Amino acid sequence: MAQIKVTEFTDSGCPWAYSASPDIAVLKWRYGSQLDWRTVMIGLAEDGAVYEERGYTPVRAALGSLQFKRFGMPFLRAPRERVLGTYPACKAVIAARRLYPERERHVMRAIQFAWFNTELLLDDPAALREAISRVEGIDPDAVIAAIGDPETQAAFEADRDETRHAEGGPTEFQGKARQTDGPVRYSAPSLVFEAEDGSRLEAGGFQSIEVYDVCIANLDRSLERRPPAEDPVQALAAFDYPLATQEVAAVMTHNLMPVDHRAAESALIEALGEGRVERIALGDDALWRPAR
Repeated sequence: MAQIKVTEFTDSGCPWAYSASPDIAVLKWRYGSQLDWRTVMIGLAEDGAVYEERGYTPVRAALGSLQFKRFGMPFLRAPRERVLGTYPACKAVIAARRLYPERERHVMRAIQFAWFNTELLLDDPAALREAISRVEGIDPDAVIAAIGDPETQAAFEADRDETRHAEGGPTEFQGKARQTDGPVRYSAPSLVFEAEDGSRLEAGGFQSIEVYDVCIANLDRSLERRPPAEDPVQALAAFDYPLATQEVAAVMTHNLMPVDHRAAESALIEALGEGRVERIALGDDALWRPAR
């Protein structure tokens, strides 16, 4: 089967990366295992002081979530006790990659959902453990303990270095690269697509499913392209982790039609009443999974 390699430059504490989750879900639904996916953690800030120097405050961070709500993902609009750095969360994802590679994305999503829907101080090991405690198939204590391993630190530094090679490329040309701690880096989320013949296309920074789809269409048209899901349970069954309402809505959206969050939520509520799905309250919305 033909495959396209996808490198995703991201960070668990970036609201843009979190808000791109519906489009990422569509890509994974549409092409499935034909995409060989790899995640690279950016490491946006070592500690909260980095953001404080730029004028960030807990209140400003909470207010900032208002602009992202238009993308449909759940948010809790409450200020935290303090501003957070993202290094510990990134290292937790990398620790999961080392110990449970098939659960790396599950851990990353769990941290994202906690970052934007709880007041947990996610630069603290205990809070990170709480965030990932419900991820199935992992030992959360082992993941947290591995954050301090030399192997995890080395892998994190390798991720950071790979992220900071965007100078002169399409991402910088489009004005979507950043230079916050030295070299020009990819912003979150940036996707790089590579075909088997070595062809390569960048979708730097926050983009749309149309941009991602155009990249794939120009790299390899031998891939099978799955049509939109017609039923929310069908959409949920294709993923081994729960989906937010907006992710389900995006997976069900047909070409050139707007994402209909309300219609998807209505269908999910009907399925809930029929006992076909389970609802997990989150922020101002919910996650959904097939009934067990």
